[in-house]
Amino acid sequence: MKTNTGATLGAAFLMATSAIGPGFLTQTTVFTAELGASFGFVILLSVLLDLGAQVNIWRIVTASGMPAPQIAGRVLPGLGHVLTVLIVFGGLAFNIGNVAGAGLGLEVLTGLPPAWGAVFSGAIAAGLFASREAGRSMDVFSRMLGFLMILLTAWVAFAAHPPLGEVVHRTFLPEKIDAKAVLTIVGGTVGGYISFAGAHRLLAAGVSGKEHVATATRSAFTGIGVATLMRLLLFLAAFGVVAGGAVIDPANPPASMFRAAAGEAGYRFFGLVMWAAAVTSVVGCSFTSISFLTSSFSGLQKRSQWLIPFFILFSVTVFVLFGKPVKALVVAGAVNGLILPLALAAMLLATRRPELSTNYQPPFIWQFSGWVVVAIMSIMALLAMVQ
Repeated sequence: MKTNTGATLGAAFLMATSAIGPGFLTQTTVFTAELGASFGFVILLSVLLDLGAQVNIWRIVTASGMPAPQIAGRVLPGLGHVLTVLIVFGGLAFNIGNVAGAGLGLEVLTGLPPAWGAVFSGAIAAGLFASREAGRSMDVFSRMLGFLMILLTAWVAFAAHPPLGEVVHRTFLPEKIDAKAVLTIVGGTVGGYISFAGAHRLLAAGVSGKEHVATATRSAFTGIGVATLMRLLLFLAAFGVVAGGAVIDPANPPASMFRAAAGEAGYRFFGLVMWAAAVTSVVGCSFTSISFLTSSFSGLQKRSQWLIPFFILFSVTVFVLFGKPVKALVVAGAVNGLILPLALAAMLLATRRPELSTNYQPPFIWQFSGWVVVAIMSIMALLAMVQ
């Protein structure tokens, strides 16, 4: 039971810190500046969609005891390989953005040039996977930095003095609703590799089978809860700044928000939060991307301990040599919007075939919520691609 508890918490924080990256910080600040207190409604709606996606995926993967690519490949031959290509491509593009964010965070904290900060951060992340206790190191690292981000952001939110009454009111009765904001926020919490990070971590820890479905459910709820708490704290901090009359700098929204809320100390806090958010996202993204690769190509399984550091260091090298490849990041963002409905549909279809899901049938409410997420995210992704 002790192992399961540790694995549950580790998987939850791996998923949450994977979601809380540089984009997470920027998107939350930008949409708060645009929507004001009504952004609370977007967060509420996104939580419901997140639950419909993540809980289904985690329960089905855990019950089957198989990683997502293998399940998808048995639903439709070749689908697992398609998902792997999409996940690895998207993961690599976003990892380059994550190491850039880590470099930016260290620049704020120490004055170190972003390229050197990225190299240093990449070395730390890669080093976690070089030991025999890589899984435990990853869990502890994610939990420690996850708690640190929450504490620092909570302090800044308190310093910003947001009008809480208006926040509660507009969370349930918004003045305006932005579909783009919903798509972006949901995609930033469960898009691409993030949906599978925690479920694959549970499998790696040996937590699988129908008897562990409840464990997977608790872990998914915990992960979404941690990510949502961080989102709420950022929202409160940003809304407090905006409501107080300060202007968010579009060149670096979260940095200007932290500084406006808590002065120079807040700005330094931003550097630490940005670094922690970026480097933990590097860890989660790399672990999950390589788990897809080794699941699809069994010959690579024995080399996974070295593939993950290579994936990280390759991302750092691309950033140092070429900077952030903007076009690749944009394309990866569009791809991520398609991954969730495709992958979630495959997981739900697998439960219709007993040999794929160990006779596991999700309760009707979870099946229904899963298909609702598939429909909504498919429509939103298509609209985004048309635009």
